[in-house]
Amino acid sequence: FDSLPPAHYKETMNTILLWMQQSETKLSMPQVAIAEYEIMEQRLRELKALQSSLQEQQKGLAYLSTTVEELSRKAPAEVSRSYGSEVEVVLGRWKKLSAQLEEQCQKLEERISKLQRFQNDTRTLKKWMAEVDVFLKEEWPALGDSEALEKQLEQC
Repeated sequence: FDSLPPAHYKETMNTILLWMQQSETKLSMPQVAIAEYEIMEQRLRELKALQSSLQEQQKGLAYLSTTVEELSRKAPAEVSRSYGSEVEVVLGRWKKLSAQLEEQCQKLEERISKLQRFQNDTRTLKKWMAEVDVFLKEEWPALGDSEALEKQLEQC
């Protein structure tokens, strides 16, 4: 029995594997071009929640690593290698998942920032266009009114 991990090990492994599978599914959803700030903010909140959940699962991952280390001291080499390779695979998937999550959060934050700048620039441009429209629709001064013509030239 010393060469087998405790029952909690298997439960933790199953929990982490299930969590990783669900997270990988969420992250593999095709990214679509979104131009709506609210939708992008919602997706960012979902990714941040996933990052938080990743931190919570970190304890279980540490437990698995520690248990396999202890097992390697007690168990035969073949059993040790088997559990060691199992944990290595999980750690590899974990690192990949963590990197993907970080990358998607960063990209989404950049896109949200760009969208905000674009929306601000668009509002500024529309305001300027409205002011120009008003100016262009103003009545032109009489030809003899050089002071008014100079003022309008300055505005142009």
